[in-house]
Amino acid sequence: MLRRMSMAALAVLSIALPASAQTFPSKPVHLIVAYAPGGTGDVVARVIAEKLSAALGQSVVVENRAGASGAIGATSVVNAAPDGHTLLVGQTGEIVVNQYWMKGLTYDPKSLMPVALATVVPLALTVPGKTPYASMTDMFKAMQTSGKQFSFASAGTGTPGHFAGEYLSAKMPGNLVHVPYKGGAEIITALLGNEVQLAFMSSTTAQSMRSRLRVIAVTSLNRDPALADVPSMHEAGVKGYDASFWFGLLAPVGTPAVIVNRLNRALRETLSDSKVMQPVQSQGLNPQPSTPQEYAARISADYAKWKSVLAEQR
Repeated sequence: MLRRMSMAALAVLSIALPASAQTFPSKPVHLIVAYAPGGTGDVVARVIAEKLSAALGQSVVVENRAGASGAIGATSVVNAAPDGHTLLVGQTGEIVVNQYWMKGLTYDPKSLMPVALATVVPLALTVPGKTPYASMTDMFKAMQTSGKQFSFASAGTGTPGHFAGEYLSAKMPGNLVHVPYKGGAEIITALLGNEVQLAFMSSTTAQSMRSRLRVIAVTSLNRDPALADVPSMHEAGVKGYDASFWFGLLAPVGTPAVIVNRLNRALRETLSDSKVMQPVQSQGLNPQPSTPQEYAARISADYAKWKSVLAEQR
């Protein structure tokens, strides 16, 4: 009798699920990267694609749909069928920041549902090597005694380095001014020439320049394994500061939970393979697999944080 009841329950469950959910994946899965090839999101997507394909038993294809600070790629996924076959390799920018920064946004970030967090990347607060300060405390004292604004460089308006600086500026009103450059090479030149007082850059770039530049903090709550001897901003006295940026998979709203959970398990399996993730870690990214609920909570917390930092600057 119990066996008959169990079989009946399974039959009801299978009827309740959409056919697409029962057969997923039934065709290649497309990972949409909303930026040009070669960027960090592209690296993450291409590293996980092969292992993810093995875990799902179906081809996984990476597509770059760049433009409008991630809006073109994000919009294409919002408008895709909610069947798990088109996913966004989303970043903090297009999922959280754009809505507070860009006017006339062509998509609603809340039309994308979290599948799984993949990696997190903190930035390194870097200063010229010949500055008299070697810590955040020293830098704050220098700001107070000089009576002048300190300038921070970024690789351009709307980049992670820009937002990390604005977040610090919000905690130190009137003390920091943004100076945008055209890329990482120009930032390094500006620091070496003392054109700016500080910059936020990737930990790998900062590590490679430590003979000429000084890294005084990283932008996460905890230390970055790539710069284990450098304190976090929180640890260095800027309490609660966390300007680390993340990459993760998101699906169109309405994607069945059974498909989301299948994708989540596949990505977590991929991230647990140290050989697969070594290329990502070499880029200064830290794998941080999560459940869909944990990823959703992180996004929600970032909504509140970045809204308070950026809403008034639009």
